[in-house]
Amino acid sequence: MRITILCVGKIKEKYFTDAVVEYTKRLSRYHKLEIIEVADERTPEGAGEGIREQILSREGERLLRYLKEESYVIALAIEGKELSSEELAEKLDALAIFGNSHISFIIGGSLGLSEQIKQRADYLLSFSKMTFPHQLMRVVLLEQIYRCCKISAHEPYHK
Repeated sequence: MRITILCVGKIKEKYFTDAVVEYTKRLSRYHKLEIIEVADERTPEGAGEGIREQILSREGERLLRYLKEESYVIALAIEGKELSSEELAEKLDALAIFGNSHISFIIGGSLGLSEQIKQRADYLLSFSKMTFPHQLMRVVLLEQIYRCCKISAHEPYHK
């Protein structure tokens, strides 16, 4: 299976970069993984709703350019469905069984995701009702995908 992680913004802190490198290496034995970063927009202090929508729209357009027609899209959104690690593993396994050979996960920027991205998504996934920095979320997502691989392969992994 091919997995693409589309992200708004770059990782700046070395400790996040190190974690991404480590999980990318671990995942390479299970899936072909690609991480694509698109530029984020600067949000002016005190930006109103109109400006925020414009920013989300521009970031959304950048993300859409990289989405392949055949890709099953899972967008990380606070209003999405919360799953346990086992349930996510089952979902990914079911997608593979039903012929989805390419899954794209989308992580938005500091303002989240545009409506156009949420509408394009086949599934909205939430890791929590809490808000996380998008750099940290990339690490958490990679760890959970790796955990899903271990679960599906019936291999031990720390709890």
